Parts: sequence; structure tokens; C-alpha cells
Amino acid sequence: MFEQFLPVLLVLVVAMAFAGVFLGISFWLGPSRPSSLKNSTYECGVPVRGGIQIRFFVRFFLVALFFLLFDLETVFLYPWALMFNELVDAGHGLFALGEMGAFILVLLVGFIYIWKKGGLEWE
Repeated sequence: MFEQFLPVLLVLVVAMAFAGVFLGISFWLGPSRPSSLKNSTYECGVPVRGGIQIRFFVRFFLVALFFLLFDLETVFLYPWALMFNELVDAGHGLFALGEMGAFILVLLVGFIYIWKKGGLEWE
């Protein structure tokens, strides 16, 4: 069985070797002229005011969680819907429906959590 994966392993080793060699050459031959301006913190062209350890609003994390919740739902629900008829024909329709029901239930709990935390309020 190892012989089947040998070409894949060889490609991975060669790719990592190339990456390592080219990163090393870039580090060795590339210019290195540090200055205080180059070493300063840069964020979208806006000069930094105050410390870099600022607190983010919770709304940012709630919006990110909201995006992930529905992004995952779409990624997993669409292929399942395409294969559902084949699963029914194979006699696994009830099992597949139960698994998708459990998945939707987990997503529903996440949706309710975001709703209770105020993630749907855009004020």
C-alpha cells in the first residue's frame, strides 16, 4: 500500500524542498535595510494612535460567527441535497435525513445564540 502513496509523498517532498530553497535564497539575497519607519505598525494607511493592544467590539466576532454559521450550512447542505435521491434509492434515506436533521439542529442552536447576543441588530 505504501507504493501507491510514494508518488504523492515524492511530490510533497520536492515541493517543500523548492519552497525552502527559494525562501532561503530570497532571505540570503534580498535587501535588508531596516529603519524605524519600516519597523512601525502599519494598518491600512492610517497612522497608529495609542497602543496596539486595543479591544475589539464583540459585534465583530458575532458577525464572523454569523458568517461561518451560514457559510457552513450552504457548503454541507447543497451536496447533501444533490445526493439525497441516490441515498434513498440505496436504502439510506432515513439515516441521511436524520443526520441532516441533527446538523440543522446544531446550526439552529448557533443561530439562536447569535440572535440572543444581538448579532442580528445592525444599529
